Amino acid sequence: MLNSPPGFEQEGSYALYLSQVHDCSYLPGREARNLFLDPNAKVTLNLYQQLIDRGFRRSGCYLYQPACPHCNDCVSLRIPTARFQASRSQRRIWKRNLPCYEVNPGPAEYRDEHYLLYQQYLTERHPDGAMVCNSPGQYTQFLTCDWAETHFIEFRKAGKLAAVAVTDLLPEGTSSVYTFFDPQLARESLGIFALLWQIDYSRRLGLKWVYPGFWIESCDKMSYKSRFRPFEAWTGQQWIDHNKLNQGGNGKDERI
Repeated sequence: MLNSPPGFEQEGSYALYLSQVHDCSYLPGREARNLFLDPNAKVTLNLYQQLIDRGFRRSGCYLYQPACPHCNDCVSLRIPTARFQASRSQRRIWKRNLPCYEVNPGPAEYRDEHYLLYQQYLTERHPDGAMVCNSPGQYTQFLTCDWAETHFIEFRKAGKLAAVAVTDLLPEGTSSVYTFFDPQLARESLGIFALLWQIDYSRRLGLKWVYPGFWIESCDKMSYKSRFRPFEAWTGQQWIDHNKLNQGGNGKDERI
C-alpha cells in the first residue's frame, strides 16, 4: 500500500496499490503493472479530477495509471480546448463528416444496439484482445461506474448507429474513456471525428481540457493521439507542453 499522491486537496488519505506484473496489451513482449486507487475508496468527481490530473485513467470503477517495471511508454495526454488547432487533415474529416452524422450525448445505460456494435468493432479491430468475448455484464462493467458522470455519445448516419464515444464529464474537462465504431466505416475516420467532436463539445461547455487517454508512440493504435495539438503530456511529476517533449525518446521525463 502506498500513500496518496502529493497535492491532494481533499482531507483524508487514499490507499494506492500495485497490481501483479502481467503481459502488456499494447506492446508485445513487454511486461505491465498498474498503480490503482483502493477500490473501496469513496470517489467523488473532485477526487476523479485530481487523479486524472496526475495521469490516472478510469476503467470501470478502477482508477489507475501504468507503473511498469521496465517501461514508461504509456503517456497520459490532455488537450487544452481553448488552444486546440485542428490540422489540415482533421479539418477535412470534420468538414466531411459533420453534415452526415447526427450526434447525441445519451445516458450511460446498456442497449443491445450499442453492445452489438462494440462486439463487431472488437472482432474486426482487436481480434486477439481479451475483451472480444465480453458478456453484456462485462461490457457494462468495463465502461460504466456509479460515481462517474458518463455519457454514451451516439453518432448516427441516416439513422443507423455508426459509433459510440464513452465520455466522462469532470469539473474541468471531459475524458475519452472508450470509442467504438462500425468497422465498415473505417475510411470515414470516425475515431478522429469523435475526438474532434469531444473537443468541440468540451469547448462549448466551457471546459478547459479533453483527456484522450494514453499516447504510445510505438503503438500504431495509440500513436495518433499526438496529432491533436497542442497537447500536454504527464511526465510523472508535471504536465509539459508537447513542444518540450523529445518525441524520439519514450515520452516521459525527456526534454528537448
